[in-house]
Amino acid sequence: MSLDELTDDVEAAYSALDDKLAVSLDRETRNELAMLSASLDPDDRDELIRRAVHLLFQSTVETGKLDFHLRSAYDVTYDEYLSGMTFEEMTGATQYPQRDDERRYQF
Repeated sequence: MSLDELTDDVEAAYSALDDKLAVSLDRETRNELAMLSASLDPDDRDELIRRAVHLLFQSTVETGKLDFHLRSAYDVTYDEYLSGMTFEEMTGATQYPQRDDERRYQF
């Protein structure tokens, strides 16, 4: 897969999200959400879900897990996705033909 395929998949997933996202909760998640609601007292419980998604995303980026999964599935990193070009395109490595290192030092 490639950077273009990742961009297409992200755009497709974004458009597939509804404004009203119905999520079923297991017992543990329900207890944790109740604790967070009671202690943080947000204006709306949906705010806790938004915070949770931001925190999960940030932690996934910072630990390198997102890059690992993106590299495995699309052969790009998150930085490459944000810039819209691969590392090779950024450094100009794709502009020059590959050198034949075996013949490099032969006279």
